[in-house]
Amino acid sequence: MNYNNKRFRPVQNSKNGETSEKTIFEYKQTGNILTSEYKGGQIVKGHLIGLVDENGHIEMRYHQVNVKGELMTGVCHSTPELHENGKIRLYENWQWTSGDNSSGKSILEEI
Repeated sequence: MNYNNKRFRPVQNSKNGETSEKTIFEYKQTGNILTSEYKGGQIVKGHLIGLVDENGHIEMRYHQVNVKGELMTGVCHSTPELHENGKIRLYENWQWTSGDNSSGKSILEEI
């Protein structure tokens, strides 16, 4: 699975997360290395970097600045699901490595 030039938007997130349907992720992929810039909603600017395995699973690290001016960091594992319309849905399990170190779940859909 290749995520290059695909855009994603969260459709669901845990209450302790900062992304929302207003957050847009723009993915780039070279080989198995995935990067993204993202912003919107509570996120002023964010970046992620990750590795994509042979099944399309993503192991990533992210950092972002929120509207409160806080620098937040975390780790995430994403599992893809390919829909009949060809669009990808990502099921994510994440944990903050800053702040309260809490964890959560989110779902992103390709737009």
